[in-house]
Amino acid sequence: MADFNEIAKQFVAFYYKAFDADRTSLSALYRQESMLTFESVAVANVGNIIEKLTSLPFQKVQHRVDTTDAQPSGQHGGILVMVTGALMVDEEPKPMNFSQTFQLMPDGASYFILNDIFKLVYSAL
Repeated sequence: MADFNEIAKQFVAFYYKAFDADRTSLSALYRQESMLTFESVAVANVGNIIEKLTSLPFQKVQHRVDTTDAQPSGQHGGILVMVTGALMVDEEPKPMNFSQTFQLMPDGASYFILNDIFKLVYSAL
Protein backbone atom coordinates (compact mmCIF):
# COMPACT_ATOMS: atom_id res chain seq x y z
CA MET A 1 0.00 0.00 0.00
CA ALA A 2 1.30 3.43 -0.91
CA ASP A 3 1.95 5.91 1.89
CA PHE A 4 -1.17 8.07 2.27
CA ASN A 5 0.88 11.08 3.41
CA GLU A 6 3.04 10.94 0.29
CA ILE A 7 -0.02 10.54 -1.95
CA ALA A 8 -1.64 13.54 -0.24
CA LYS A 9 1.50 15.66 -0.64
CA GLN A 10 1.80 14.81 -4.35
CA PHE A 11 -1.92 15.39 -4.92
CA VAL A 12 -1.89 18.80 -3.22
CA ALA A 13 1.13 19.98 -5.23
CA PHE A 14 -0.49 18.81 -8.48
CA TYR A 15 -3.94 20.23 -7.68
CA TYR A 16 -2.83 23.77 -6.85
CA LYS A 17 -0.34 23.93 -9.72
CA ALA A 18 -3.14 22.93 -12.11
CA PHE A 19 -5.66 25.29 -10.45
CA ASP A 20 -3.29 28.25 -10.72
CA ALA A 21 -2.41 27.52 -14.37
CA ASP A 22 -5.73 26.38 -15.91
CA ARG A 23 -8.79 25.57 -13.80
CA THR A 24 -10.42 23.63 -16.66
CA SER A 25 -7.65 21.03 -16.41
CA LEU A 26 -9.01 20.01 -13.00
CA SER A 27 -11.89 18.16 -14.69
CA ALA A 28 -9.69 15.06 -14.86
CA LEU A 29 -9.64 14.95 -11.04
CA TYR A 30 -13.43 14.92 -10.50
CA ARG A 31 -16.15 12.40 -11.43
CA GLN A 32 -19.92 12.55 -11.95
CA GLU A 33 -20.45 11.56 -8.29
CA SER A 34 -18.09 14.29 -7.00
CA MET A 35 -19.29 17.23 -4.92
CA LEU A 36 -17.72 20.63 -4.26
CA THR A 37 -18.79 23.01 -1.50
CA PHE A 38 -17.19 26.38 -2.21
CA GLU A 39 -17.87 29.06 0.40
CA SER A 40 -21.02 27.20 1.56
CA VAL A 41 -22.41 26.75 -1.98
CA ALA A 42 -22.59 23.08 -2.98
CA VAL A 43 -22.42 21.82 -6.58
CA ALA A 44 -22.39 18.23 -7.78
CA ASN A 45 -20.88 16.43 -10.79
CA VAL A 46 -17.77 17.26 -12.73
CA GLY A 47 -19.40 19.65 -15.22
CA ASN A 48 -20.99 21.83 -12.55
CA ILE A 49 -17.81 21.79 -10.46
CA ILE A 50 -15.64 23.02 -13.33
CA GLU A 51 -18.27 25.62 -14.24
CA LYS A 52 -18.14 26.90 -10.65
CA LEU A 53 -14.34 26.97 -10.53
CA THR A 54 -13.98 28.73 -13.89
CA SER A 55 -16.64 31.32 -12.99
CA LEU A 56 -14.76 32.56 -9.92
CA PRO A 57 -14.27 36.34 -10.16
CA PHE A 58 -10.52 36.50 -10.70
CA GLN A 59 -8.16 35.98 -13.61
CA LYS A 60 -4.88 35.18 -11.87
CA VAL A 61 -4.47 33.14 -8.71
CA GLN A 62 -1.54 31.72 -6.81
CA HIS A 63 -1.94 29.32 -3.89
CA ARG A 64 0.56 28.99 -1.08
CA VAL A 65 0.17 25.78 0.92
CA ASP A 66 1.15 26.11 4.57
CA THR A 67 -0.01 22.76 5.98
CA THR A 68 -1.17 19.42 4.61
CA ASP A 69 -2.56 16.69 6.86
CA ALA A 70 -3.89 13.33 5.70
CA GLN A 71 -5.56 10.22 7.09
CA PRO A 72 -6.61 6.94 5.52
CA SER A 73 -10.40 6.97 5.15
CA GLY A 74 -12.86 4.11 4.93
CA GLN A 75 -12.55 0.54 3.77
CA HIS A 76 -12.07 1.33 0.10
CA GLY A 77 -8.66 3.01 0.25
CA GLY A 78 -9.82 6.62 0.47
CA ILE A 79 -7.65 9.44 1.81
CA LEU A 80 -8.90 12.48 3.70
CA VAL A 81 -6.71 15.54 3.04
CA MET A 82 -6.87 18.87 4.90
CA VAL A 83 -4.97 21.87 3.54
CA THR A 84 -4.44 25.35 4.95
CA GLY A 85 -2.73 28.19 3.18
CA ALA A 86 -3.15 31.53 1.50
CA LEU A 87 -3.98 32.68 -1.99
CA MET A 88 -3.24 35.79 -3.98
CA VAL A 89 -5.73 36.86 -6.63
CA ASP A 90 -5.21 39.30 -9.48
CA GLU A 91 -3.48 42.41 -8.16
CA GLU A 92 -4.73 42.20 -4.57
CA PRO A 93 -1.88 43.15 -2.22
CA LYS A 94 -3.09 41.02 0.72
CA PRO A 95 -3.22 37.22 0.65
CA MET A 96 -6.46 35.52 1.70
CA ASN A 97 -6.21 32.58 4.09
CA PHE A 98 -8.07 29.41 3.18
CA SER A 99 -8.83 25.91 4.33
CA GLN A 100 -9.66 23.09 1.93
CA THR A 101 -10.56 19.47 2.59
CA PHE A 102 -10.51 16.70 -0.03
CA GLN A 103 -11.87 13.16 0.13
CA LEU A 104 -9.78 11.22 -2.38
CA MET A 105 -10.90 7.82 -3.65
CA PRO A 106 -8.83 5.28 -5.58
CA ASP A 107 -9.44 4.99 -9.31
CA GLY A 108 -7.19 2.32 -10.78
CA ALA A 109 -3.61 3.42 -10.18
CA SER A 110 -4.59 6.99 -9.28
CA TYR A 111 -7.16 8.89 -7.20
CA PHE A 112 -10.11 11.17 -7.89
CA ILE A 113 -11.78 13.84 -5.74
CA LEU A 114 -15.07 12.57 -4.35
CA ASN A 115 -15.62 15.51 -1.97
CA ASP A 116 -14.04 18.96 -1.90
CA ILE A 117 -14.81 21.68 0.66
CA PHE A 118 -13.21 25.13 0.31
CA LYS A 119 -13.54 27.96 2.80
CA LEU A 120 -11.84 31.34 3.11
CA VAL A 121 -10.68 31.96 6.68
CA TYR A 122 -11.20 35.49 7.91
CA SER A 123 -9.30 36.73 10.93
CA ALA A 124 -11.39 37.36 14.03
CA LEU A 125 -11.25 40.92 15.28
